Amino acid sequence: MNSSTRFGSKVSDAQADEQEVEAPVEEQPELRRSVDQEIQGKVDTNHPEARPEGMTLEGEEKFRAREAEIRSTRQRLDRRQSSDREARTREVVNSQTRYAQEERPDDPRTKLSKEQLAEVNKRAAQIADELDERSRAGAAYRLAKKVAEGVDMLNATLLVKEELHAAPGVPVPIETLEEVPRSTVDIEGEVVQLWDSDNPRIQQVGLIEDDSGRTKFTVWEKSRKPWVDEGQTVRLREVEKSWYEGRVSVAVTGWSQVEFPERGRWWDE
Repeated sequence: MNSSTRFGSKVSDAQADEQEVEAPVEEQPELRRSVDQEIQGKVDTNHPEARPEGMTLEGEEKFRAREAEIRSTRQRLDRRQSSDREARTREVVNSQTRYAQEERPDDPRTKLSKEQLAEVNKRAAQIADELDERSRAGAAYRLAKKVAEGVDMLNATLLVKEELHAAPGVPVPIETLEEVPRSTVDIEGEVVQLWDSDNPRIQQVGLIEDDSGRTKFTVWEKSRKPWVDEGQTVRLREVEKSWYEGRVSVAVTGWSQVEFPERGRWWDE
């Protein structure tokens, strides 16, 4: 049987097999590290006293880091095998963290009689109804603590109300704005009057009133807060206190929030 070559000449199959066998095969020698080279490479990389010259980048970084650590580490004075430095250190740390080992204080409500506890829970429920942002349990705990210390129920209730009113996140009576020891407050009331301002940086200015009093409020243009209308009940959160003609006033800034309790929050509308 004959076959054709790429030049068009015909040769027999036997001649083709001989040509394929006689064709030279070019082989590439495989380069491998010797055992000695492998060992020397590990020594150069891992030996603590090896010189960085000739190291790989990783080996040189490890070498530099090890040298820097040796320079920055102080020599340990107590180098005995039986050293108790760690034990002494633990004792010092434990003595300085006694608060972590102290037991939680007893619940003051356990020290009250059944009649006192019932009255405390009743008063706490009333306080929680007045302050929407405070829990009944928190008010009861504060109230029970004062009663257990010997304060009568009426005064204890007034003190707890004052404490919770002054706490962040709770709308304070407008009449007590000057007494609140914070630069930002929350208030809630009815917008009773609005007027135009000549200052282009002011979006709105007017008066807000609750059962205790009224004060001036200013909404800055850059605050990007919603507009309010006269007659609306609004809750102003995180408003800045300031003074206007000798009286305290509030300003709505970018950090403030304007809410409408009667219809939900303005961004849900």
